[in-house]
Amino acid sequence: MPASWETGLASAEAALKAGKFFDGVQFINSCMEEFGKVLGDEGERIVKEPMEFVQELQPRLSQEQKDILKKMYEVRGDIITGLGANKRARTDYECAKVLGETGSSLVSKMSKAEEAMKTKTKPDKVPVTVITGFLGSGKTTLLNRILSENHGKRIGIIENEFGEVGIDDSLILAGPLTTEENIVEMNNGCICCTVRGDLIAGLKKMVKSAQKTGKPLDGVIIETTGLADPAPVAQTFFADEFVQQKLSLDGILTVVDAKHIIMHLDEEKPEGVENESVEQVAFADRILLNKCDLTTEDELAEVERRIRMINEGVQIKRCVQSKVDMDFILGIQAFDLDKILEMDDAFLADDAEHQHDDRVSSVGIQVPGEVAQQPLNEWLAWLLKERGVDMFRTKGVLAVQGMKEKFVFQAVHMAFSGAPQKPWAEGEERVCKLTFIGKNLNREELLTGFEKCLVKPAKGG
Repeated sequence: MPASWETGLASAEAALKAGKFFDGVQFINSCMEEFGKVLGDEGERIVKEPMEFVQELQPRLSQEQKDILKKMYEVRGDIITGLGANKRARTDYECAKVLGETGSSLVSKMSKAEEAMKTKTKPDKVPVTVITGFLGSGKTTLLNRILSENHGKRIGIIENEFGEVGIDDSLILAGPLTTEENIVEMNNGCICCTVRGDLIAGLKKMVKSAQKTGKPLDGVIIETTGLADPAPVAQTFFADEFVQQKLSLDGILTVVDAKHIIMHLDEEKPEGVENESVEQVAFADRILLNKCDLTTEDELAEVERRIRMINEGVQIKRCVQSKVDMDFILGIQAFDLDKILEMDDAFLADDAEHQHDDRVSSVGIQVPGEVAQQPLNEWLAWLLKERGVDMFRTKGVLAVQGMKEKFVFQAVHMAFSGAPQKPWAEGEERVCKLTFIGKNLNREELLTGFEKCLVKPAKGG
């Protein structure tokens, strides 16, 4: 009966031959870790610190062990090359070189990896931009800016909302080249965990639809929920074979609320729960430091210092109302798998879990009818003053008595903005929709408070 590492190596070679590089990484890492244990490696250094591991163990290895290890590193280099991590592939090839005689094939692979590191070729795939950032940082505002710019690009939108009632679809202002079939909304869970399968399905549907209609996409933008860890979202572009062949991750844009970010970076989380704000800054290829008009120069300098403590080399652009040049955020070819692997060597592991803070929840209210403006103003003022610290994000589209337009409001903690927007269509049912996202929310208190603002009492939620 073959050892488990032998079976794993055979599976890795089969996955490589079939072009299933993400599956191949799982097989090769697993089999190398198993073989490492045979050699006395209990800390997975065989994968995490390959050159140090090889140089330390080589004098004690038999020729057979060297040959096996050489083959493993070469196969791993081939697989990682397929995913685009040329720097890490070169390291694996160098380990193979140290372990045995260097054939022309290995020399050629090393040369190609070196060349690929120096030159950035534009992939023949649809570029995808991921917009992330904590709740209320300005992601939807940025998305609307992109869609309204005169760039002439046909862009697909995938919008993920953490909430029981969808609001953001009402806030997205589609541009002239954005059609209904190119907008996918997901509000039944967080894109980084519970609905990642829906993300893959949405991307596939969008690409196939573009092919079928003869209207190719120039790009796709994914707006994540403010509670999303960007790592599993980014991993999607390597984990699914169809997605990996048709789409490429152009960059991760993190929108940062200059007024509130330090409070969120410093928030203490329960054991085992990641701080989403830290992850969003760490994985960013570009950072939009937004709402700069609400802070002082000294505060902005401190925010930038804190950002660079997490992500030292990231490009930061200060802005107000998410206003930024498009060439800073689109077509930037900024995502670098090698950089991510250096920061998080478990990035390509298929068993990684993202655990949300269970103190954070959403309350959605959807009620037919109208609200009276004065009681509404008084209730919102009280709510934000008394509960604002724990209220990460509040947003709504309301039918206000005597107002022909939809009243759209948003709030981040205590900072509130709202204004009438497009009018209600003739015959359209006047409905009030609100979403609250925060810590320790009291559903009954929110529902009761809102119902007191209704012109005619109504049940709902």
